[in-house]
Amino acid sequence: MSSSHSAHAAPPKRSRTRIIVGFVVLGLLVIVVAATAWVGIRGLQAKDALEAAVPLAESIKDQIVAGDGEAAARTAARLGEYADTARSRTSDPVWRTYELLPFLGSNLVAVRQLAAVVDDVAQNAVTPLTALAGNLDLTDVKPVDGAIALQPLLDAQPAVTAADTALARAATNVNAIETDDVLDVVRGAVTRLQTVTVETSATVDGMNRAVTLLPAMLGATGPRNYILLFQNPAELRSTGGIPGALALLHTDNGSIELTQQASSTSFPQYPASVLPLGDEIRGIYGDITGQFIQNVSMTPDFAQTGALAREMWRLEFGVEANGVLSIDPVALSYLLDATGPITLATGDELNAGNAVQLLLSDVYARYDDPKQQDIFFAAAAGAVFDTVKSGKADPTKLIGALARAAAENRVLVWNADDAEQAILGDTTLAGPRPVSDDETNRFGLYLNDGTGSKMDLYLDVQTAIGQQTCRQDLRPQYALEVTLTNTAPADAATSLPAYVTGGGVFGIIPGNIKTLVAGYGTPEVQNLGLTRDGVEVPYHPAADAGYPVSSIGIELAPGESTVLRFNWLGPEPFTGQLELRSTPLIALNDTASLDFTC
Repeated sequence: MSSSHSAHAAPPKRSRTRIIVGFVVLGLLVIVVAATAWVGIRGLQAKDALEAAVPLAESIKDQIVAGDGEAAARTAARLGEYADTARSRTSDPVWRTYELLPFLGSNLVAVRQLAAVVDDVAQNAVTPLTALAGNLDLTDVKPVDGAIALQPLLDAQPAVTAADTALARAATNVNAIETDDVLDVVRGAVTRLQTVTVETSATVDGMNRAVTLLPAMLGATGPRNYILLFQNPAELRSTGGIPGALALLHTDNGSIELTQQASSTSFPQYPASVLPLGDEIRGIYGDITGQFIQNVSMTPDFAQTGALAREMWRLEFGVEANGVLSIDPVALSYLLDATGPITLATGDELNAGNAVQLLLSDVYARYDDPKQQDIFFAAAAGAVFDTVKSGKADPTKLIGALARAAAENRVLVWNADDAEQAILGDTTLAGPRPVSDDETNRFGLYLNDGTGSKMDLYLDVQTAIGQQTCRQDLRPQYALEVTLTNTAPADAATSLPAYVTGGGVFGIIPGNIKTLVAGYGTPEVQNLGLTRDGVEVPYHPAADAGYPVSSIGIELAPGESTVLRFNWLGPEPFTGQLELRSTPLIALNDTASLDFTC
């Protein structure tokens, strides 16, 4: 009886517990496996969606700039689908739980943040811009009978402002994604999205400033007058060249008229600067900056150039302009690519291929009288202006030409109204001294002719910039290397016109080129001086609005070359990029990366 009872007795309590625990563990294991599979599958789906979305974002930027609203709308719809897929696949509770795991978690966090940025851009930047592109054609803002319709620009402001805000937010968010402990594929995706977002943000930021500022400058709220400087880089100044020709533009409710032209000979030598310069500018560039119209662009601060030119125009012609614009012959050649060839009153054909040669070289061989040279230059600029104003230019090419010229610092804008000038901020259009940020240290190189002639046609300038850390406190040393070469022919003194060589009037041997070279460090660095061809030489140390400046005068004979190296010591370790802002020469050379030893 007892043995029969023992055979049918229930399992011991400990055995039942083990069975229950086993089932629980098995269940948890199944859940973990399922959750892992869930995260893995959704991760692959998110990855595929992101890889498809980023190129579409690049395409939309180009389509919107090109004014192809239909293509942009189609691309935007696909981008929205991919962005929504990526966001939804990376935002559920299971995914967020797995973000807590070591190593794997940092990758999941980065992917989720990537998806959120792409979705934000798709919903809040691409959507309003594509809607705008669908309703606004570039021909809507193309000049017709000398006037630009302002209403399309005013209508565009809300959409562009919304997109600008979203892209600025996206750029901040994508730059904040931590990539130190993630896989290379994730890091690469973050880097690519950073590039796309930053570039697109810069483009839309420019659009936003344009649609905000242009209506006012075009006379939406009343007539305006702007002085237009034609800077001649054959005789260098910090922001381009001497203003050999000038004009007055009158705008009113979108209409644009060139109402007056003048040349440098229209202005006298003033007994003192027409406006206060400050000891710093006077010490570096001299009182002549404010005494001659040809010298107002010696300072690298175009706001000061604009104020000086405006005051000189007021003194001579009684018109107090609303601002000052600047352009050079190279920028005119870009515009000619949009307008096509133009026949001048002289019978010359001016086109994108010959504009620089004709305006900066041939004119001096043709005309001995500087007044005739200035008249020819002003007539050529006026002809380009009239063609653009007539609406004959291709609008897409015209925008591209202006953007290229602005990026090369060949188009500058100063508004006398502080609020309007603030819209331009520290953009290249405003022509400020170089402004650094957390990611980039920007240095400056500014050249001013000291020959008193047009010999800078033959000045070649090569630049390189770099940094090294050799100190125990890890403070970096920065170096800017500048190679200047006089490429004029050996017989320049006799083979070139006296107006080009200067004829020795200012004490410079004909054929030689004298240049005042000024290197600007960032405001935080310490000036360590400069060398010429590896040897320390005397130079002029100074400061300009907080920027440490080293300047030196260099004279080169035909065929002669020299290498200057400007040196600075940074305040703390820096791992970002280095850039150089410099005088826009006739031929621009890319700044190389400089390797040097301390």
